[in-house]
Amino acid sequence: MQTYILRHRVGGAAAALLIGILLTTAHAADKKNWTEPKVIDPGPPPSDAVVLFEGKDLSQWQGDKGGPAKWQVADGVMTVNGTGSIMTKEQFGDVQLHVEWAAPSEVKGEGQGRGNSGIYLQGRYEIQVLDSYNNKTYFDGQAGAFYGHFPPLVNVSRKPGEWQTYDIIFHPPKKAGDKVQPGSFTVLHNGVLVQDHIPVEGEATTAAQFKGLAQTGPLVLQDHGNPVRYRNIWIRKLY
Repeated sequence: MQTYILRHRVGGAAAALLIGILLTTAHAADKKNWTEPKVIDPGPPPSDAVVLFEGKDLSQWQGDKGGPAKWQVADGVMTVNGTGSIMTKEQFGDVQLHVEWAAPSEVKGEGQGRGNSGIYLQGRYEIQVLDSYNNKTYFDGQAGAFYGHFPPLVNVSRKPGEWQTYDIIFHPPKKAGDKVQPGSFTVLHNGVLVQDHIPVEGEATTAAQFKGLAQTGPLVLQDHGNPVRYRNIWIRKLY
């Protein structure tokens, strides 16, 4: 019995040692492909970010149907004013996006008619902007929803007129032969996780200007007829 236990223990130790050597070897092999992480200033905004709006002008934007963007800019803020949606001149693929927004202080309407706007990644996939503070609507249409696809995990909306933040990690879907490799959304609303790596299959959101799969596309901010305000918008290209 003692001999068996000794042999068993020695065999287990040897196996563990072998596994450790194999893992170490694999880890060392992986290291050969590593590059030193780039040093950036975390900001905000991070030093490697593209600043899309810093409160001065709309030079990074254009109208979604061409021509200059015409939203009102004053006091470091741009405001939806009924002149149409706007989109970035530059196009993006996999990104980290930071947006600050505020629904109107004066409450008008209800449901989808109250503080409505939207943030379209690649001009296709919408994270909903809506005044969802004590405002009932369908679950996949409230603030923080991947509109028409996934409701937010929780409702963390602030009161009308108060500034709110979205921090979004977006990976677009990609073609893989004759199939589609799903992308994903991860969204924090006011610092709280509301979308946890949920899939983006490739179907554009209703009312999206652009359809079909693409490697890159513009960021679009929606004019839905409500004077929603935006500030401090920056984006990082991930790959």
